[in-house]
Amino acid sequence: MTAELVRGQNHALDRTRVEIRITAGGPVVAAVTLGDAQGRLPGTEAVAHPGAPRRTGIEVPRQAAAEHRLAVDLGALPDAVHRVSVLLALPTGTGALTTFGAAAPPSVRVTDLDGTGLAGYTLTGLGAESAVVAVELYRRAGAWKVRAVGQGYADGLAALLRDQGLPHAAELAAEIEEAVGRGHARAVPAPAPAAAGRPGGHAAPQHPAPDTATPPAADRAAAAPPAASDGHSAHAPAEHAPSVHAPSAHGPGPTAPTAEGATPPTPPAPPAGAPVDYRHPKRRATPAPATRTPPVDAPGAPASPASPPAPSLPVAGDAAGWSMEERLYNQVWGMFEDLTRSVAAYRSASDFAESRLEQELDTALSDPRNRLGTAADAARTAARDKHAALVTRARAALDRDLAQLAAESEVVEPALPPAFARWDSPVWQAHRSAQERPMALRLGELHLPEVRDLRIPMLVRLPLERGLWIDCGPDAYAWRGPDPDRAYARRELGSALTDGPPDEAELRRLSLETAVALAARMLAVHPAGEFAVQVIDPGGTALPGLAPLLETGVLPAAPVPGAQGVATVLEGLTRRVDLVQMAVRSRAADALPPDVDTADQLLIVHDFPHGFDDRAVTRLRYLADEGPAVGVHLLMVADRAQAREYGPVLDPLWRSLLRITPVPDAHLADPWVGHAWTYEPPLAPRGSQVVRQVLGRVAEARRERRS
Repeated sequence: MTAELVRGQNHALDRTRVEIRITAGGPVVAAVTLGDAQGRLPGTEAVAHPGAPRRTGIEVPRQAAAEHRLAVDLGALPDAVHRVSVLLALPTGTGALTTFGAAAPPSVRVTDLDGTGLAGYTLTGLGAESAVVAVELYRRAGAWKVRAVGQGYADGLAALLRDQGLPHAAELAAEIEEAVGRGHARAVPAPAPAAAGRPGGHAAPQHPAPDTATPPAADRAAAAPPAASDGHSAHAPAEHAPSVHAPSAHGPGPTAPTAEGATPPTPPAPPAGAPVDYRHPKRRATPAPATRTPPVDAPGAPASPASPPAPSLPVAGDAAGWSMEERLYNQVWGMFEDLTRSVAAYRSASDFAESRLEQELDTALSDPRNRLGTAADAARTAARDKHAALVTRARAALDRDLAQLAAESEVVEPALPPAFARWDSPVWQAHRSAQERPMALRLGELHLPEVRDLRIPMLVRLPLERGLWIDCGPDAYAWRGPDPDRAYARRELGSALTDGPPDEAELRRLSLETAVALAARMLAVHPAGEFAVQVIDPGGTALPGLAPLLETGVLPAAPVPGAQGVATVLEGLTRRVDLVQMAVRSRAADALPPDVDTADQLLIVHDFPHGFDDRAVTRLRYLADEGPAVGVHLLMVADRAQAREYGPVLDPLWRSLLRITPVPDAHLADPWVGHAWTYEPPLAPRGSQVVRQVLGRVAEARRERRS
């Protein structure tokens, strides 16, 4: 819950990487100063402002706007920095507000990277001030806190900087105003010149040149992630992905204001008869292969103008972020968004073409006199020709975007770190024990029916906020007729699936193989000794599938069968969750008993609900709800139909888990635009020993750590 502060109140921060979100009644300039223990500034290098938006651990926007997001990494700040002050100032020379009292009071929110509010402060009571210190983050006894300040200055930004002891404060204030003016000029497109020689004197649509500056690390609003077909939310190539992510080079960034905070001008409509530009207006263009299909112009349209200069080649990590890992994560998310938009535009255009065809045919044949003869044939032919032209143009636009995304995918996929990479990536051959925890994990791949060859990695943020459920029930799949996804499963996964319903034994084998592959990946991408796996297998049927974990020693012993084995594991993990929760609440981590393993735990439950009584089911639901917050994660291999004897009591458990499948299946629903994404499991190629090799290195790293 967000702590709402009043002036002078402070609030402890339990994390070092945060966002500062600012909302004002008009365009404001955001800046940050980095002071010492007394709040004094050593020089201009201690100020992050639109002319110098990046300092170590700080990133601010380049332009004045009514909304801002500032990225702050307190852990990356130099040791000499003890106070981080967030400044707001009104820009001059743009006809905007001259005092804060003339508009709604600004609001400042300190949030986690996923948008979770930590502390908020609304700057009420401002009058003639034109610059203000909104909040400050300060270091006290090794911990960071946020304080609501609200100290205003009627003499503007220069007086504020001078009060913080900055030499040449007036010169820096003038430099900031000049940088804001340059950013404002970039944000307003110049009027389009008249196109000489064009019919009717119409000018070709002009688009403003993109700002070459890198946007702030939290200025990208992400789309909603896919959700499972039963209402579950899946973190698309994500998290969850959080609802808000850092920007990449793809999707929509912040819209710069025009004069006096007005809405940016609407792009001019294309001239009559000119081809429609299907490209997203804020998407960075990347070159497509030379063999791509050119866009098809409308019949009778004038010749297109000369092509613009070729855009730069796609680059891996071409997105905002503090590290290459974060930039690649944001870039993958941007590719997911771009594919979503492109396919949504194509489907919308195709649906429009179909509805238009039906309307024109109904209109042409509504008169009984026109239903026969050459007139009817001509009307039908004309309507179908228009339909074909619309679909062709829509497909050409989609192919253009797909070619761009394919070119980017070819660059991004080989650059992904192990946590994001496919099992057939060369990065696994040289992989050794990780030194730090990853920010996300690859759970598989996603694709759409229109583009089966382009697959987007499905990434989820770590630690996992939800448990996983690998559905091994054959009744859950509606496989009717030939399907290329089954051909993929047979070819790549070694599946014996046929055109009929999948074999139950084969599904169970693939489900357990998927669980072991996910466990191996999670073990490999965490530092040695900081992640462990436990298994519940009441029937003892999982031993063949668990062979990679047992033979390498990553799983110390085979799971104890029967109800006793279920009770022992659940009791131990429940005790761990209870003790760690109490230690976190009381901030007494050192007081944990020595027998409590503080490493993150992955519990694999095979063949649920066999061997579970009511007490065990209650404990399992407790672990699913409370475990993720303290490092206990659940991975179930189960058939939901077999749990029907428990009735609706288990429905909350199923809804709390993210359902994935051991074979390609179109079950992830995207609430953003309504796409049904096909999910493919993260299995190693047929005949590959990469999972065993990785587990062997994990076991070796553990032995070295103990020695």
